[in-house]
Amino acid sequence: MTHSSTIDRRTFLQTAALTTGALALRPTSVLCAADDADPYGGFKMSIQSYSLRAFDVDTALAHSQKLGLKYWEAFSGHIPMSTVPAHIKEQRAKLDDAGITLLAYGVLSFDDNETKAREIFDFAQAMGLVSISANPKKEDAVFDLLGRMVEEYGIPIAIHNHGPNATYDKIDDVVTWTKDRHPLIGACVDTGHYLRSDEDPVEAIERLQGRVFGVHLKDVKTIRDEAEQARLKKELPKNAFDRLQKEGKLMTILGEGELDVPGCLKALRAQNYDRSLSLEYEENEQNPLSDIEVCLKTVREAVKTLG
Repeated sequence: MTHSSTIDRRTFLQTAALTTGALALRPTSVLCAADDADPYGGFKMSIQSYSLRAFDVDTALAHSQKLGLKYWEAFSGHIPMSTVPAHIKEQRAKLDDAGITLLAYGVLSFDDNETKAREIFDFAQAMGLVSISANPKKEDAVFDLLGRMVEEYGIPIAIHNHGPNATYDKIDDVVTWTKDRHPLIGACVDTGHYLRSDEDPVEAIERLQGRVFGVHLKDVKTIRDEAEQARLKKELPKNAFDRLQKEGKLMTILGEGELDVPGCLKALRAQNYDRSLSLEYEENEQNPLSDIEVCLKTVREAVKTLG
């Protein structure tokens, strides 16, 4: 690539970020009680598009519209990562036509490869993201690189916990690796995965105060009864049943498990959280919409309890 083409690309990325991200980055007013105009009480209620992975991007966006959602956190299966200007323009047009603002993206891995990291941040800048959900290696060199990237781009890294035996299994993992790091290196709190790891999601939000840049709302219930597990074996996909057997825990519809939804929202409101509140529903892949509607109703009802 010639020097002049690099300048053109940089100019494009900066312009795209300004035009696409202005609304998403605009400071949010004080969070308020739910009402007919804003049933989520000021929270930017979004969906992790992985919840709609059985559908192509156009269909997934249409479903999101019907669900009354205005925000997305996308995964690569719906919006492939590329900084080619034509690609950025096409993806932005799809989102704009659907009335959907893309707030976050991921989950992406990071090592100490600056070229790869810069491509991710260039994409994030062009798409106007307010955070990147991430799974960085636990290495000082990686976090030093991320510190430079978030300083340059002003886009936070949100470290995603991913359940038992994952890189970031416990709350302490994220606390330890963000301590004394750049203030834009923080967490994407996945409530379901913390429950799978026998951790309290409300505690995670509170302990990571000031560094919560993303949230994935999931629910989990514990099922130890062998007869109940035998019944579920006939109903669940093999991977879900294998996890249930191993952990004694089952991913479920928001509000039907052990997640303290009002408690999570109260903890977020106390921090004036104004980034993506992403519902991520991983079950019932082929026909998730009615379940997602129930999940969203649970959030709306929880918001009403906050006053």
